[in-house]
Amino acid sequence: MFPWSLFPFNKDMKEQMNQMNPKEIDSYVQEMMKKMFPGGWSSMMNPNEAMKGNQPFIHPMGEEQNQKGSHPPNSSQSVPVNIFETFEDVYIRMKIPDEEWMKQMKIFHTSNQAIIENIPEHGDRQVLTLPALVKKKGAIAQFREGILELKIPKSIDMQYTEIDVSDKY
Repeated sequence: MFPWSLFPFNKDMKEQMNQMNPKEIDSYVQEMMKKMFPGGWSSMMNPNEAMKGNQPFIHPMGEEQNQKGSHPPNSSQSVPVNIFETFEDVYIRMKIPDEEWMKQMKIFHTSNQAIIENIPEHGDRQVLTLPALVKKKGAIAQFREGILELKIPKSIDMQYTEIDVSDKY
Protein backbone atom coordinates (compact mmCIF):
# COMPACT_ATOMS: atom_id res chain seq x y z
CA MET A 1 0.00 0.00 0.00
CA PHE A 2 1.12 3.55 -0.68
CA PRO A 3 1.97 5.56 2.47
CA TRP A 4 -0.66 8.29 2.01
CA SER A 5 -0.06 9.54 5.53
CA LEU A 6 3.33 10.90 4.42
CA PHE A 7 1.68 13.33 1.99
CA PRO A 8 1.21 16.86 3.35
CA PHE A 9 -2.46 16.89 2.33
CA ASN A 10 -3.99 16.08 5.65
CA LYS A 11 -5.80 18.03 8.40
CA ASP A 12 -2.57 19.59 9.70
CA MET A 13 -1.77 20.98 6.26
CA LYS A 14 -5.18 22.60 5.97
CA GLU A 15 -4.70 24.27 9.34
CA GLN A 16 -1.25 25.52 8.34
CA MET A 17 -2.61 26.97 5.10
CA ASN A 18 -5.35 28.82 7.00
CA GLN A 19 -2.76 30.34 9.35
CA MET A 20 -0.51 31.69 6.55
CA ASN A 21 -0.59 35.38 5.72
CA PRO A 22 -1.16 35.94 1.97
CA LYS A 23 0.87 39.20 2.06
CA GLU A 24 3.91 37.37 3.43
CA ILE A 25 3.62 34.69 0.75
CA ASP A 26 3.29 37.35 -1.96
CA SER A 27 6.33 39.30 -0.74
CA TYR A 28 8.40 36.08 -0.58
CA VAL A 29 7.41 35.12 -4.13
CA GLN A 30 8.14 38.66 -5.40
CA GLU A 31 11.56 38.61 -3.72
CA MET A 32 12.42 35.26 -5.30
CA MET A 33 11.26 36.47 -8.72
CA LYS A 34 13.52 39.53 -8.43
CA LYS A 35 16.44 37.23 -7.70
CA MET A 36 15.64 34.99 -10.67
CA PHE A 37 14.79 37.81 -13.12
CA PRO A 38 16.72 40.95 -12.14
CA GLY A 39 14.81 43.08 -14.66
CA GLY A 40 11.48 41.88 -13.30
CA TRP A 41 8.51 40.54 -15.23
CA SER A 42 8.00 43.79 -17.10
CA SER A 43 11.38 43.53 -18.82
CA MET A 44 10.79 39.87 -19.65
CA MET A 45 7.63 40.72 -21.57
CA ASN A 46 8.84 43.87 -23.35
CA PRO A 47 9.56 43.01 -27.00
CA ASN A 48 11.54 46.22 -27.55
CA GLU A 49 13.99 45.26 -24.83
CA ALA A 50 14.22 41.75 -26.28
CA MET A 51 15.22 43.09 -29.69
CA LYS A 52 17.93 45.23 -28.09
CA GLY A 53 19.46 42.02 -26.78
CA ASN A 54 18.64 42.61 -23.11
CA GLN A 55 17.05 39.22 -22.63
CA PRO A 56 19.09 36.19 -21.63
CA PHE A 57 17.42 33.89 -24.14
CA ILE A 58 18.63 36.00 -27.08
CA HIS A 59 22.33 35.69 -26.24
CA PRO A 60 23.36 39.33 -26.18
CA MET A 61 26.99 40.22 -26.55
CA GLY A 62 26.88 42.91 -23.89
CA GLU A 63 28.32 43.03 -20.41
CA GLU A 64 27.32 39.47 -19.49
CA GLN A 65 29.25 37.99 -22.40
CA ASN A 66 32.09 40.40 -21.84
CA GLN A 67 32.65 38.94 -18.38
CA LYS A 68 32.71 35.42 -19.85
CA GLY A 69 35.57 36.33 -22.16
CA SER A 70 33.84 36.53 -25.53
CA HIS A 71 35.45 39.87 -26.23
CA PRO A 72 39.16 40.53 -26.42
CA PRO A 73 40.84 42.23 -23.46
CA ASN A 74 40.49 45.62 -25.13
CA SER A 75 36.72 45.19 -25.29
CA SER A 76 36.18 48.95 -25.15
CA GLN A 77 37.22 48.95 -28.83
CA SER A 78 35.21 45.86 -29.86
CA VAL A 79 32.04 46.26 -31.88
CA PRO A 80 28.75 45.62 -30.01
CA VAL A 81 27.04 42.54 -31.43
CA ASN A 82 23.62 40.93 -30.99
CA ILE A 83 23.30 37.20 -31.54
CA PHE A 84 20.00 35.34 -31.65
CA GLU A 85 18.61 32.18 -33.15
CA THR A 86 15.44 31.16 -34.90
CA PHE A 87 14.23 27.63 -35.61
CA GLU A 88 16.51 27.25 -38.63
CA ASP A 89 19.21 29.95 -38.43
CA VAL A 90 21.58 31.85 -36.17
CA TYR A 91 21.70 35.61 -36.74
CA ILE A 92 24.53 37.99 -35.88
CA ARG A 93 23.84 41.72 -36.15
CA MET A 94 26.34 44.52 -35.63
CA LYS A 95 26.30 48.25 -36.23
CA ILE A 96 29.01 49.40 -38.64
CA PRO A 97 29.36 53.19 -38.28
CA ASP A 98 31.92 53.56 -41.06
CA GLU A 99 31.35 51.93 -44.45
CA GLU A 100 35.14 51.75 -44.95
CA TRP A 101 35.18 49.01 -42.29
CA MET A 102 33.38 46.73 -44.74
CA LYS A 103 36.42 46.77 -47.05
CA GLN A 104 38.91 45.71 -44.36
CA MET A 105 36.64 43.37 -42.35
CA LYS A 106 37.08 39.59 -42.51
CA ILE A 107 34.50 37.19 -41.06
CA PHE A 108 35.01 33.47 -40.43
CA HIS A 109 33.01 30.88 -38.56
CA THR A 110 33.45 27.41 -37.14
CA SER A 111 30.65 25.10 -36.07
CA ASN A 112 30.15 27.06 -32.83
CA GLN A 113 32.05 30.38 -33.13
CA ALA A 114 32.15 33.44 -35.37
CA ILE A 115 35.40 35.37 -35.74
CA ILE A 116 35.41 39.01 -36.83
CA GLU A 117 38.77 40.49 -37.76
CA ASN A 118 40.17 43.94 -38.60
CA ILE A 119 37.45 46.11 -37.08
CA PRO A 120 37.50 48.70 -35.66
CA GLU A 121 41.31 48.67 -36.13
CA HIS A 122 43.44 46.53 -38.43
CA GLY A 123 44.60 43.46 -36.46
CA ASP A 124 41.71 43.49 -33.96
CA ARG A 125 39.93 40.20 -33.48
CA GLN A 126 36.58 39.43 -31.87
CA VAL A 127 35.49 35.82 -31.19
CA LEU A 128 31.78 35.23 -30.67
CA THR A 129 30.32 32.02 -29.28
CA LEU A 130 27.20 30.98 -31.18
CA PRO A 131 24.09 29.70 -29.37
CA ALA A 132 23.81 26.61 -31.59
CA LEU A 133 25.90 24.50 -33.93
CA VAL A 134 25.91 25.84 -37.49
CA LYS A 135 26.57 24.37 -40.93
CA LYS A 136 29.85 24.87 -42.82
CA LYS A 137 28.18 26.40 -45.87
CA GLY A 138 25.19 28.58 -46.57
CA ALA A 139 26.03 31.69 -44.53
CA ILE A 140 24.72 34.97 -45.94
CA ALA A 141 25.88 38.51 -45.08
CA GLN A 142 23.81 41.61 -45.80
CA PHE A 143 24.74 45.24 -45.13
CA ARG A 144 21.92 47.79 -45.01
CA GLU A 145 21.56 51.18 -43.35
CA GLY A 146 24.72 50.78 -41.29
CA ILE A 147 23.86 47.31 -39.95
CA LEU A 148 25.65 44.12 -40.97
CA GLU A 149 23.52 41.00 -40.59
CA LEU A 150 24.94 37.49 -40.85
CA LYS A 151 22.54 34.58 -41.28
CA ILE A 152 24.07 31.14 -40.69
CA PRO A 153 21.96 27.97 -41.06
CA LYS A 154 21.83 25.72 -38.03
CA SER A 155 23.27 22.24 -38.14
CA ILE A 156 21.12 19.47 -36.76
CA ASP A 157 23.51 16.98 -35.24
CA MET A 158 21.51 13.84 -34.58
CA GLN A 159 24.54 11.65 -33.93
CA TYR A 160 25.26 10.81 -30.36
CA THR A 161 27.40 8.21 -28.71
CA GLU A 162 26.61 6.31 -25.55
CA ILE A 163 29.28 6.40 -22.87
CA ASP A 164 29.61 3.25 -20.82
CA VAL A 165 29.63 3.99 -17.10
CA SER A 166 31.00 1.12 -15.13
CA ASP A 167 31.05 0.74 -11.38
CA LYS A 168 34.70 -0.36 -11.38
CA TYR A 169 37.30 2.14 -10.27
